[in-house]
Parts: sequence; structure tokens; C-alpha cells
Amino acid sequence: MTSAAARAGRANEDFTGAVPTAAVLVDGAGIPGTESICRHGVAWYAGRLGGSLLGLLSLVRDRSLSALLAEAIEQVTDDHRDTCDVADPISPSATVAMLRLSDGLIEHLVLGDSVLVLDRADGAPLVVSDPREVIISRSYQPAIEAAAQGSDEYHRLLRDLRANRNQPGGFWVAKDDPRAADEAITGSCPISELTGAVLLSNGAGRIVDRFGLTDWPGVMAVLASSGPAEIIHRVRQAEARHAVAADDATIAYCTDLGEA
Repeated sequence: MTSAAARAGRANEDFTGAVPTAAVLVDGAGIPGTESICRHGVAWYAGRLGGSLLGLLSLVRDRSLSALLAEAIEQVTDDHRDTCDVADPISPSATVAMLRLSDGLIEHLVLGDSVLVLDRADGAPLVVSDPREVIISRSYQPAIEAAAQGSDEYHRLLRDLRANRNQPGGFWVAKDDPRAADEAITGSCPISELTGAVLLSNGAGRIVDRFGLTDWPGVMAVLASSGPAEIIHRVRQAEARHAVAADDATIAYCTDLGEA
């Protein structure tokens, strides 16, 4: 596992961790002004949600990943319901990717714009992603870019975009409503078909979907030869080259799946 904050002196709002039969990646999301709503902050929310998920994955074997995510969301919401305005649209939220080995299967879940890639022994990698936020954001992007940053119109467009979050026909993230877990992308496949798997926050997934430095088979090849730090190194180089603001970048690379 490798995780790098967007820049020095700034809290890393990603979280990743693993137990013998599961791995979790959480990418915290914050909106300017969040600190006025939640005294804990986005990094706290991501770490708390990730820790709850790992605890549940260790102890509860007979429930679906969606059910465990719903319980973890409820646990974290209860942790700060009395001190923070958890229902406010700008309170902390997160995207989630999960992987679990169970009875000869690899089960997976993705909610939001994190990415999970299953490296198949015979065939191209299976890429599991949730494109809804990207698709909806794309329709707002021209108007947001045309508006003066900080203007009333700019903030109105952002409010309109955020109104699509955790709504039917919109996009879904972990926040205060456990029902969002029911909207996650889930599936499973036999462990015997896989040689490895990787979970990436969207800051690390930029190597493919934003900068096009390689494809997903190429990512798996770099991971096998050089490890996850090399992926993040290449992303940072591309961000600097294209003058793109850096993002927290996190990778959990799983191998020897049949030995767990």
C-alpha cells in the first residue's frame, strides 16, 4: 500500500488498510466550508469510515459488502451526529472501494469515483468503476469553467451540481445516509481466475483516465515490476508537466490472492 498527500503540510484525506481476507480504500471528499459544519474534518471521516469497515470485515463474514458499508456509514454518522451537522450538503463524504476473499470468490464493491482492477489470468483486466459522478460533472464543467471563480454564478453552478449527490438519477457517495450503500457497484468472481487486484483513489487513477500515460494492463505491469509508488511518481510528474493541481493518491495492491 502507498498513499501520498496532494502536497506537503496538507492532511491526506485518503485511507487504505487491509486484514487477511479483505482490503479497503476510502477517498475523502471535502467542499470549502466543511470545517464550519464538521469540527472533525474530511481526513477524520475517511479514517473513521475505513477503520469501521476493516473491523466489520474482520468480524462479520455472513453479510454482503453493501450491508457492511451501510453499517459503517451509520456508525461514523452516529460518532459525530451530536457535534456536527451531518446532514448538511457540505459535510464530509467519501468514495469507497472494497475487496473480500470468501469461499473461493473475490467479492468487490465500488461507490463513487475510486477504481478497482482485477487482474485476470486469462484475458484483459476487469475494471470496476462507478462513472455516475464523472458523467454528471462533465455536463456542468463548461459552465463552471466559464464562470468567474468565486462569483455568485460559480457558486450557484456548484450548488446545482452537488444537488445531484445521493439522489435518484444522480451520483452516490458515503456520507450520512446508509442507504447510499445500496447504490454501490458490486460483483464477484472466482479467485482461481485472478492473479492480483488493485484499489486506487481517483488521484492515482489519473494515470489512465486523465493523463493517458498507460492503460490498465500497463498499470498492472508497472505494479508487478515496480510497485505502487512508481504509479504515484508518474502521476505527480504528469501533474507538474500539465500544471494540474495534485490530488491525494492512494493504492492498495493485492497479490497471492489464493494464499489468504
